[in-house]
Amino acid sequence: MATVKQVNDFINRVAPIAQAKAEGREKWSLPSVCIAQCCCESAYGTSLKMVNANAILGVKVGKSKVHFGKAWKDKAYSTKTKECYDGKTYVSITDMFRAYDSIEDAIEDYYDMLAACSRYRGCLNQKEPRSCITAIKDGGYATSPTYISTIMNIINKYNLTRYDSIVTGAPATTGKYQIGRNYTLQNDMYIRDAAGGDKKPYLQLTTNAKSHAKKDEEGNGILKRGTVVTCKEIQEEEGATWIRIPSGWVCAVGASRKVYIN
Repeated sequence: MATVKQVNDFINRVAPIAQAKAEGREKWSLPSVCIAQCCCESAYGTSLKMVNANAILGVKVGKSKVHFGKAWKDKAYSTKTKECYDGKTYVSITDMFRAYDSIEDAIEDYYDMLAACSRYRGCLNQKEPRSCITAIKDGGYATSPTYISTIMNIINKYNLTRYDSIVTGAPATTGKYQIGRNYTLQNDMYIRDAAGGDKKPYLQLTTNAKSHAKKDEEGNGILKRGTVVTCKEIQEEEGATWIRIPSGWVCAVGASRKVYIN
């Protein structure tokens, strides 16, 4: 299992490349999804066989050995992998995977493949990560029935959507939030049981939160303006950015882009 340092170092290494290779394309896919797939496929860069081949996206050679662009130069390696063809049972197979001269080439070939193959057309110019990875998975990229949720969990946990503004043009407001950092409430705020979910009763808050909160008429907890909170997780929901704190979820940036937590 990758350490926190290995995870952070790997994302910091891959993210700028994913952005650079996506920028300027007429048919683009989201850097956040690319980065998350790199994390998933290569175990955050700890799979030595993949890393030695710069094959961090796990792209197979394919029967026809198609060149989607100029990044792949016919190098390949053989390795065992697991597939789930019936949605239930995993089987071990040995297959040929593309090897590259550099990580830059691997990511470029990935983007070229998505843009060139009609089966992936649903992911192109798609601004929502879940819709993007769903189209990629459904196009045949992966057989795991949990692949979409795995990629989305990585995107949400590490706030990878902050890298998408390079192609979507959306303001990268969520990039300011990082897991483990402390932030200050700019308004009185309800605590929710999920991102965009129901209000949490005051009695369900942590002891520390209760000391900084008040009750509304229905007994729901309201954190007071000026309260310092620790970010545990970040999630986008219907255009708003939410962060999870020990007692639940609070809205950091509204759908109107108003900032509630700094």
